[in-house]
Amino acid sequence: MSLSPTLIVDIAVGSVLALVMFGVGLSLTFSDVTRVFRKPGGFVTALSAQMLGLPVIAFIIALIAPVSDELKVGFIILAASPGGATSGFLTYLWRGNVALSLSLTSVNSLLTLFSIPVVVNLALHVFMYKSTDLHLPFWDTFAHIFFITIIPATLGILIRRRFPLAAEKISKPSKYIMLSLLAAVFAIKLFAGEKHGGSGLTPEDFVIITPIALIQNASCLFFGYFAMKKMGHPHPSRITAAMESGVQNTTLAFLIASTMLGNQEMVKPALVYSMYSFWTACIFAYVANRISGSKAEINLQDY
Repeated sequence: MSLSPTLIVDIAVGSVLALVMFGVGLSLTFSDVTRVFRKPGGFVTALSAQMLGLPVIAFIIALIAPVSDELKVGFIILAASPGGATSGFLTYLWRGNVALSLSLTSVNSLLTLFSIPVVVNLALHVFMYKSTDLHLPFWDTFAHIFFITIIPATLGILIRRRFPLAAEKISKPSKYIMLSLLAAVFAIKLFAGEKHGGSGLTPEDFVIITPIALIQNASCLFFGYFAMKKMGHPHPSRITAAMESGVQNTTLAFLIASTMLGNQEMVKPALVYSMYSFWTACIFAYVANRISGSKAEINLQDY
């Protein structure tokens, strides 16, 4: 039984994201994670910014953006799919609060089971005058979170606890490997033809979608950061909230738009967004660290 190119690419993306979370876990201890819930103020603020603030931002942008209704809904689907493995990796690279990032990813992934149907149906009603009986399959979504996020990160934490020196040695080359693999699989997804597992994006799609994607991305990055700053949380937690808000779970957005709604036009905002969001998040974190006077602008000293 042969696998389709699309399925192979999807498996590759999932495997790379699991590897990313394993590498993130190597930098954590269990006390780091429990500390987040002992003092939950930052967690509650960042989670509220993701679950409530991002959809509002997307709706405001969609109301004024000169694009098709399908693309507007696609941008709202993207905003309703916050966080993910890539944002955790960026938090790690840029000296954010990694334990907070992992906790947010785990909890918001479960909350989106209930929030996404509400947000997406509202978007369909507002922009396309229709609704759908959309629901995320609980066990499939839970398995996705469990096998791509929780298990790899926990394994990384356990290895660091049991073999700290080995974990240190593994983490050094794994950063290069994770960056290279992430770039490779998303390049295939972005630029390959549809028959080879890609998206089939055209140059016209990039011209139309890119300005809106950059505006939404910048708005989410700034909103996450300044929401935490307004509540008096420290700079590493602000960086975490910015990464979690500005780097969306595009894999989940692909699933909703393509598989559940069956609309390839709605997939395009997430694909274009994923092309830029990693790099814009890096620029944002670099500048924010410089302004804050952070001594460690990026976690590169182990490279």
